[in-house]
Amino acid sequence: MRVIVGTLLLAALVVPGLESIATVVPHGAPAVVLSRDARDSMTAAFRHSNEHWDEQADLNTMERMLGTIRPTQREYLGCLQGRIGPRTIRIESWVPAADMKQLPLAVAGHCDSVPRLVGTWHTHPYRADLQNLPIKERRLSAQDLATFADSRLNVVLVMWDQDSVDAAVRDAEGAVVHPARVAVD
Repeated sequence: MRVIVGTLLLAALVVPGLESIATVVPHGAPAVVLSRDARDSMTAAFRHSNEHWDEQADLNTMERMLGTIRPTQREYLGCLQGRIGPRTIRIESWVPAADMKQLPLAVAGHCDSVPRLVGTWHTHPYRADLQNLPIKERRLSAQDLATFADSRLNVVLVMWDQDSVDAAVRDAEGAVVHPARVAVD
């Protein structure tokens, strides 16, 4: 499966409550339209899965990464429900993934029986650095994109801060386009 990192059309991501981020998106790639209710409930799930991220000052790096001593934050996986149009992927709601396995740096689960499934979303919770400051993973990772490329889904989102989203979509030929435009409606 081809992965396209956009270079053809410059689009500004301006989402209410978010900072403005300039992204380069290939012409013809569908935009993601996220309903305000879906975005707000995703933000609530992010907040919950990210609680107490800064309570690990007494742990070393390995203990923090494994999350076995005192897991304080975990990734979260949701199944996106909506509609696919020629120019947009409209996300109207989401449900938690079934059989979710949550770790500090990974999450697994499935959306096999979800009606109107268009894709998935997950969190990249903060991690604390050695000074107990937040480390934020602000993009879909290479592994996130590879997993998406191997799936039949149309969109994947990651939330890396409250109301902050990165997205990848499939274009008309089935190629993965990252980053994708996101708007809240």
